[in-house]
Amino acid sequence: MIPLAQMAEAVLRCADGRDKTALSRRYAAEWKRAREAGEMPEIGHATPPMHPARPDAPELLSPRDVPSRKPGTPEGRIALLHAVAHIELNAVDLHWDIIARFTDIKLPMGFYDDWVKAADEESKHFNLMADCLEEVGSFYGALPAHAGMWRAAEDTADDLMGRLAVVPMVLEARGLDVTPGMIKIFKQAKAQSAVDALEMIYSEEVAHVAYGSKWFHFLCGRFDEDPKERFHALVRKYFHGMLKPPFNEEKRAEAGIPPDFYWPLTAQ
Repeated sequence: MIPLAQMAEAVLRCADGRDKTALSRRYAAEWKRAREAGEMPEIGHATPPMHPARPDAPELLSPRDVPSRKPGTPEGRIALLHAVAHIELNAVDLHWDIIARFTDIKLPMGFYDDWVKAADEESKHFNLMADCLEEVGSFYGALPAHAGMWRAAEDTADDLMGRLAVVPMVLEARGLDVTPGMIKIFKQAKAQSAVDALEMIYSEEVAHVAYGSKWFHFLCGRFDEDPKERFHALVRKYFHGMLKPPFNEEKRAEAGIPPDFYWPLTAQ
């Protein structure tokens, strides 16, 4: 088995969505087998690209230039599925990137277990969304998507605590806020495949946010820092804009993020 960081870099350098997720799931299975056998596989080091490889489509636009569509229409529901697929593919890369990019920081084996599992699940989520698109006669890449999702990775490329604060604890936590509304839209449309896929995504994303909170608190403990104050400082530094309610307070609490972490960030 090659070192984990090299696995991560290989996924990041794979362009096609289906190929990327297949490679991601294969490496995750290898890692899981080794860990369940009681092994301590090598983490190693890698040189991850600043931008992961991407397919020729979808066309990536500024968020303000991505056309908006009414979710109550068939076209709007396709656009919603496409947007979620795009988010999930970016999440695959984000989770492998956190493994590859911070190997100079000494971390427990459990850190890698968590993010390999998260990357594996995000790979499954992308494939579920791609399947739903194909079921309605579309495909990932058929519509433009926004180019802003990787900005958080660029901004925090040298700051592991910043990465944990902004990606799982802000961006992925936002998914906990909005996914119930998406599930309702597809239930009303009697699109059962999309409902089933989104419900699975919703249930598994709580753990991904929790991984962010767990390892953020771990590093705060290592450096004797107050987690709430550090979180506020890092989000204000790296997140462009304010957090927007409504918040799914129940699921955020389940993931280890109390209200006094995010409500103060709704205003300057």
